[in-house]
Amino acid sequence: MRAVLTRVKHASVTIDGQVKGKIGQGFLILLGVTHEDTEAQAVKLADKLTSLRIFEDENGKLNLGLTDVGGELLIISQFTLYGNCKKGRRPEFLAAARPEVAIPLYEKFVQLCRDKGLHVETGEFGAYMQVDSLNDGPVTLVVDTDQL
Repeated sequence: MRAVLTRVKHASVTIDGQVKGKIGQGFLILLGVTHEDTEAQAVKLADKLTSLRIFEDENGKLNLGLTDVGGELLIISQFTLYGNCKKGRRPEFLAAARPEVAIPLYEKFVQLCRDKGLHVETGEFGAYMQVDSLNDGPVTLVVDTDQL
């Protein structure tokens, strides 16, 4: 699994002109799933991302986590995180998992984050979405379960 996490002041996702999910301060997480991913990787990634201390404390140090600041999560499925741009001008997405693999793992990841007591909003798997966010810092991390 691969995630791009951005610390945000607020974020929202709109589908067909309707706001589907909206958060205040927290993390916007774009989540990609590949063929070999497992539930164990979803657990590992959820544990890692929800425990990151990337909010500033009173001394300006990145020392506070989501729960310390009352942060929320907006989690968006993003198959293009597994895009390959090595050949030609058009990326190929063969490494991205098919929906029958990706949807259950995406839903598992979302549920794991909710189980930690966090407020979680989502987009809609496979939908055309417009994501709006106000990056905070900006602080953006790319986290891959192969590197955890």
